[in-house]
Amino acid sequence: MSGIFEDSAPLRAVGEASDDAPGHVPLTVIEPEGPARGGIVVLHESRDFTEPFLELMRSLALEGWVAVAPHLFHREPAHSTAEVFGDHLFTDFDATFDWLVGRGVYGDCIGVLGFDDAGTAAFLVATTRQLGAAVSVAAPGIVEPIAEDATALVLAAPALQVPWLGLYGDDDPAIPPSHVDQLREAAGKAQVAALVVSYSGLAHRADEPPQVPGDGGDETLAEAILDAQRRIFDWFDSNLR
Repeated sequence: MSGIFEDSAPLRAVGEASDDAPGHVPLTVIEPEGPARGGIVVLHESRDFTEPFLELMRSLALEGWVAVAPHLFHREPAHSTAEVFGDHLFTDFDATFDWLVGRGVYGDCIGVLGFDDAGTAAFLVATTRQLGAAVSVAAPGIVEPIAEDATALVLAAPALQVPWLGLYGDDDPAIPPSHVDQLREAAGKAQVAALVVSYSGLAHRADEPPQVPGDGGDETLAEAILDAQRRIFDWFDSNLR
């Protein structure tokens, strides 16, 4: 089957099911037209699957990846603003990972990608799970934990299990460059490849237009954004084999 469709992945432990959270996690999937090279688990921080988010998944599918997004908030009521970290994050990731393996994707050909808070989630997955590669964009919680059941990234970084790429904007008001420098140093202690890239003039996410103009002009900003997008795809190309 190719194109976009909905499915669900059973949780590993029967005991994880309850009246509020059935024993599965809903999935949104976009498959490539031809044979799949592997799979990318795309984590998200929004309750809704926006068109830009789906467009990202389509872009991954065009590169030959099965792009699968678990509905991380399936346990929460619609009005909830709770973040999903800790056991629920890992439980849903494991189910999604198993779903991909069940469709013939090898574990070392599975990557995880997240933006903003979901970038933090992708990072934490990369410190606790064996897979092929991970990418985080504008992941907060570097020095102080983003949530009660999360770990500060500088503390978790030496435990990275898989090659990890982190992308940041130097002018992000929520993430000081000094924090990114600390993360870069901490990630350098990991036993796997880890790369942190900062983009001058970008106020927030390095994969999309900045919130405020930078000093380098529109052309420089456009080049930085294109470079960030290229790095995401290249990281998976290089490490998911």
